[in-house]
Amino acid sequence: MISATSHFLPDVSQLKIAESDDFVNKRYWGRHGRRLAVSMNSTKPVEKQKSTSSGIRKILNTNLVLPVSPKTTQHSTAPLVDALKSCSGQDVACFHFPGHNRGKAAPPSLSHLTSLKPFLHDLPELPELDDLFSPKGVILNAQKQAAELFGASDTWFLVGGTTCGIQASIMATCSPGETLILSRNSHISATSSLILSGAIPKYIVPEYNSQWDIAGGITPSQVENALKDLEVVGEKAAAVLITSPTYHGICSNLREIAELCHVWGVPLIVDEAHGAHFRFHNSLPSTALEQGADLAVQSTHKVLSSLTQSSMLHSSGSLVDKERVSKCLQMLQSSSPSYLLLASLDAARAQLSENPDTIFDKAMDLAVEARHKLSMIQGVSLLDLSSFVSDFPSIDPLRITLGVSQLGISGYTADEILSQEAQVICELVGSRSLTFAINLGTCRKDIQRLALATEHLSTAYCQKIELGNNSKGGLYEHFNEITFGLSPREAFFAKKRKVAISESTGQVCGELISSYPPGIPVLIPGEIITEKTLSYLLNVKRMGAAISGAADHQLSSLLVCNT
Repeated sequence: MISATSHFLPDVSQLKIAESDDFVNKRYWGRHGRRLAVSMNSTKPVEKQKSTSSGIRKILNTNLVLPVSPKTTQHSTAPLVDALKSCSGQDVACFHFPGHNRGKAAPPSLSHLTSLKPFLHDLPELPELDDLFSPKGVILNAQKQAAELFGASDTWFLVGGTTCGIQASIMATCSPGETLILSRNSHISATSSLILSGAIPKYIVPEYNSQWDIAGGITPSQVENALKDLEVVGEKAAAVLITSPTYHGICSNLREIAELCHVWGVPLIVDEAHGAHFRFHNSLPSTALEQGADLAVQSTHKVLSSLTQSSMLHSSGSLVDKERVSKCLQMLQSSSPSYLLLASLDAARAQLSENPDTIFDKAMDLAVEARHKLSMIQGVSLLDLSSFVSDFPSIDPLRITLGVSQLGISGYTADEILSQEAQVICELVGSRSLTFAINLGTCRKDIQRLALATEHLSTAYCQKIELGNNSKGGLYEHFNEITFGLSPREAFFAKKRKVAISESTGQVCGELISSYPPGIPVLIPGEIITEKTLSYLLNVKRMGAAISGAADHQLSSLLVCNT
């Protein structure tokens, strides 16, 4: 434990407060560390006493000397990390936020868990650390290095996850009343973006495999048909949003979709949350930017190694106004961004830069080994591109989806068994499958443990029963019947009432409801509620899925709009 009195505080008996004309170019700070530069005219020299053993600078008969700003060059390995390290190591009298005061007032229950180091580096917008919303120093440098590595013209660091990147992308391209073409398996953040922007959705329903209860990607012909449908009624899409890869790793043909969009003069936004690693092995799919996307949002914290909640937004081309993107991000992100999150993005980029062509070699080898071991186990199956009719170009080899329907159990039951009895934790649970994500930290022992646990699952439950033959319809089977009574934004702000779920059919939904994960909306504000939708929700709830967004988590009632 650091002693506040002995380590941080100078011996005030040896300090003398200088007269006002002795201060030289002192910097004062306002809310959120925004700099207010005040120049004090003075030419008096500053006499410094040698540092004591505690490293505290003491000034005799003059004024305190401010800490020297860390110098981070353009060629720094991780400029933002370097700056954060330098600032945290300064001996200063700290009168700024946050209130834990660089760990001196850290809550003991948390500091005992994490040590004081996270608190020491949890700093506000000091001048040395730059300003996320008007970067001119280390953040600008770090973002430029990230843009170069990821193949972007511009890159923005995000502390609100990919969610705020999706929201900013849609708000920057769609004005109220304009139409956004998007896949119906878009993340919940796309729906919140419709509410924020006032855009009107035109949904494309992805191909659906009922045996797996999993959706595939979006085809170029589907995008072309949506663009033509709008043209027939005298409208033009403001943007197109595609999720690629999906949570299960299935990639759409973004190259052809981008070419189509650009012929129509429409920007392509790609939710690439699960594909931030694609650029770093020649056996991985091509990235969205490499295929012509205008904006791509990536969760750097998923397969890559930054801290949870940190992401990046990349841009390319000239169809999207970059300044408008910046303004939207400033509106959506915290005015007090976490420098731990920001530095983790810089550190993840630096980690990749050391050996970008080989860093995923081990993970790729382990993925091949895992697939081989699992494919030999009776009663389970592996999702691949042959599971779909459409000719999707690729599937992420680091995403392994294991089908368990032939064991006569649901994915939720299988997950409970694997996690509680074998301590094998998957990334995503479905009604008939489990999805496992392999990353830079995966080791051979993990693969062996997964295979052994799956073998035990097979031995205990192999009944040669196709669960899909006896289960009710999947999530995507009702999407072709979707109709809207109000726009998502209108429904969000409309007056609402609570009705019994049995009486909600035909009503205009007033809330955003999804089974989580994966966070794909089942009901959207403004959508007409159907029996198939309710049947699916109640079925997955019985199977063990978590229901997110509903005011009544038991689903005995729903909020509907007063229309």
